[in-house]
Amino acid sequence: MVQSMRNGVLAITRDGRIAVMNEVAYRTFGLTPSPEDIGQPFGDVLRDQPDVVRIMASAFELNHLPNRAELRLKTCRKVIGYTLSHVLDERGQAAGAALFFKDLTRVEQLEERERLRDRLAALGEMAAAIAHELKNPLAGIEVMAGLLRRQVPDSPDLQGLLGDIISETKMANAIVLEMLEFVRPIRLEVERTSIAQVLHDAVRMAESKVSRREIGITMSVEAHLPLIQGDHHQLCRLFTNLMANAFEALDGKGTVAITAAAGPPEEDHSGSPDAHPAPMIVIEVADNGPGVPPDIADRIFNPFFTTKAQGSGLGLAIVRKIVDAHDGRIDLTSSPEHGTCFRVTLPMSSRKEWYQ
Repeated sequence: MVQSMRNGVLAITRDGRIAVMNEVAYRTFGLTPSPEDIGQPFGDVLRDQPDVVRIMASAFELNHLPNRAELRLKTCRKVIGYTLSHVLDERGQAAGAALFFKDLTRVEQLEERERLRDRLAALGEMAAAIAHELKNPLAGIEVMAGLLRRQVPDSPDLQGLLGDIISETKMANAIVLEMLEFVRPIRLEVERTSIAQVLHDAVRMAESKVSRREIGITMSVEAHLPLIQGDHHQLCRLFTNLMANAFEALDGKGTVAITAAAGPPEEDHSGSPDAHPAPMIVIEVADNGPGVPPDIADRIFNPFFTTKAQGSGLGLAIVRKIVDAHDGRIDLTSSPEHGTCFRVTLPMSSRKEWYQ
């Protein structure tokens, strides 16, 4: 009985009206449960989920219905595993169709995390070797440019040129150091941590990195939010990066809304026989900027991918790495009309292995 409650069920009649739609289905599709939906055309109720509408519409046209197939819901960025079956009447005729499915988003994220770890292990060895070889030459260039600058105090043109060389060298060295930091394993210093304090510290640190100018900030933290087991410093880095990105996207005008609240418990997919749903905390950092173009949304967390002229492409990759180290997840929703929202879901207490 408990297992069935974790599965989504959607059933329609032969004439295309909803006969059954359980709470899990509503939640997975991002809809608000309503008794009035029963008897309504499924295409109307599920108009925001065209992939599901397409599957249900084909139910009476296919001789062999899909069994244990997977579908990525583009509108809500979830993955479901599903089985589609006919509902037969007493004459053996298809009187309806039923979709039974399970939300596999968390499972796929865990699998993608393992694939990412494997890629980063190989990438890390190469990046560490390159960064090590670059550090000494960059330091030499900076020192020699500084020496030359002191020898030509009466030449403004040379002073400016050498100043640019020193500045660019410092920037290149910062990227090298960031690369080295990225490829190193994150070792968490776990303690009972207040998310409210983390967010307040992150706002202050983000303001020191990127000028807010006329950007407004609203923060709403649920009262009596429990402490979590986490690394305060790493969590501050995580949310500092997200807020600094929001400031840059808004370019001095707009608002950033920060919210934190207890979320619904999530099923544990670790494979442990004692696994049970874990209590979660959900933190959102949302801006009303131009949004992230759909063609780059899937790559935004990839290492070394950036749309900024001076960016290293490691900021959001590090964010994801910190989230993964805390056994959490991060999701992105974005549109030109509503801006960008990063949603970070963290367990109140994570697994026993606190470092990767």
